[in-house]
Amino acid sequence: MGFARTCSVALVGVEGVVVEVQADLEPGVAAFTLVGLPDKSLSESRDRVRAAVVNSGAEWPQKKLTVGLSPASVPKGGSGFDLAVAAAVLGAAERIDPRAIADLVLIGELGLDGRVRPVRGVLPAVLAAADAGYRQVVVPEQTAGEASLVPGVSVLGVRSLRQLIAVLTDEPVPDEEADEDGRPDAMLAGLLVPGACLGTGLAAEATEGPDLADVAGQHRARLALEIAAAGSHHLLLSGPPGAGKTMLAERLPGILPPLTRQESLEVTAVHSVAGILPPGEPLVRRAPYCAPHHSATMQSLVGGGNGLPRPGAVSLAHRGVLFLDEAPEFSGKALDALRQPLESGHVVIARAAGVVRLPARFLLALAANPCPCGRHTLHGAGCECPASVVRRYQARLSGPLLDRVDLRLEVEPVTREDLLGRGGRGETTATVAARVHEARARTAARLADTPWRVNSEIPGHELRTRYLAAPGALAIAERDVERGLLTARGLDRVLRVAWTVADLNGHDRPDSQDIALALELRTGVARGVPVGAGEPA
Repeated sequence: MGFARTCSVALVGVEGVVVEVQADLEPGVAAFTLVGLPDKSLSESRDRVRAAVVNSGAEWPQKKLTVGLSPASVPKGGSGFDLAVAAAVLGAAERIDPRAIADLVLIGELGLDGRVRPVRGVLPAVLAAADAGYRQVVVPEQTAGEASLVPGVSVLGVRSLRQLIAVLTDEPVPDEEADEDGRPDAMLAGLLVPGACLGTGLAAEATEGPDLADVAGQHRARLALEIAAAGSHHLLLSGPPGAGKTMLAERLPGILPPLTRQESLEVTAVHSVAGILPPGEPLVRRAPYCAPHHSATMQSLVGGGNGLPRPGAVSLAHRGVLFLDEAPEFSGKALDALRQPLESGHVVIARAAGVVRLPARFLLALAANPCPCGRHTLHGAGCECPASVVRRYQARLSGPLLDRVDLRLEVEPVTREDLLGRGGRGETTATVAARVHEARARTAARLADTPWRVNSEIPGHELRTRYLAAPGALAIAERDVERGLLTARGLDRVLRVAWTVADLNGHDRPDSQDIALALELRTGVARGVPVGAGEPA
């Protein structure tokens, strides 16, 4: 009788659970039984592992073989357990020393020829192993860079089961034949889900994005964009077609600061699980950008799928920008499903297979036309939409959703002078990004001893008791609350925006003009604040 055990990781959303893989050999009719709540793809590993072991030059044990995955109560799926199952079987058959694999965490899919194929979710899996106290992991060679992002863990990248056996038995490590020159590596096929990265902006990670200087005019909209980036405030741009709403939103990620190390790990973990992490780019360093089409379902926005839910657009935009163009055309249920992650920074999805908690702290940018034809706000443009149609169209963005949007701006059509360049070229992305970086630095210094990073995360109670505005500055906002123009949540959001404006201006605390600008951007009612107020001198 032979027994061996090793470890692998089961992913539940973007969180991992270390699974002990046990193999037991007993005399009897040759059979292979896999237990421990495996799904279909994991059950098929019996055939993959048997073929891979034989084609790697090892002998398959002709005994009764039972492989158990513990804890048995945790659902397990995917092909990432293949390498651990093969190692446990070889340990039970004494082809390798069982003690050599007892403290290893092995992740990878096996091909029938014994080659180790990469799988998605390596980073969160290795993070879970490190948190559980494991310090040695074995992963496919193509994902070794991703696994090495976790500090304190020794990573071994292998290209085949033969190489793993040689390493564990102190034999010469064989060289595996590489693909022919010019042919794409077929082993990378398991890392990317076809079509999954469309609209995420990850393909342009290594290149410069569009420049804000390309936007003609729109000085007030550019100011709102800067404030949104400095304080991570949600933004609604409404106006006629062709005014530049989409151009502005596409340039928002470029003025966001680079991700910190912890943020990069969070974003990379989500993208690795979703299968949109570009090969050769193990760490996402720039803020992601996700722009789903308006036909997107609620499940595609917040997460879903068969079995355990997979990350949706709100999670793919974690620490970045989620842009919903033509927002009124989205399903009402899909839009209202954003309300919870907008408040909490995460989304909890309950399905029959289990409950998954996914990160979803993103900056929401909405773009909307004033009516179905888009000409309602234009004078003499010939809008023929009845008043009832206009009201229904605008009501598709519900009040509770809009109450969570800090900045609401009417984008005016571009003037002829601005379009022809007579008004001068606007500031570049680099110039605005530098001011945003300085404002974020002031915010970080003020919030150094708190759990918050940006002004939009500060609770309302703290804003009213700890972070006070200048004396008398809130008088105009208090009158709006009394007249019903502002809700309690709206007042808190005005205060957050005012703090961001103060940080951009270098003020120690918001003054009356900072509050007035925040109110104007919130309510759309002019407060006598000149264009350019809030911009550094």
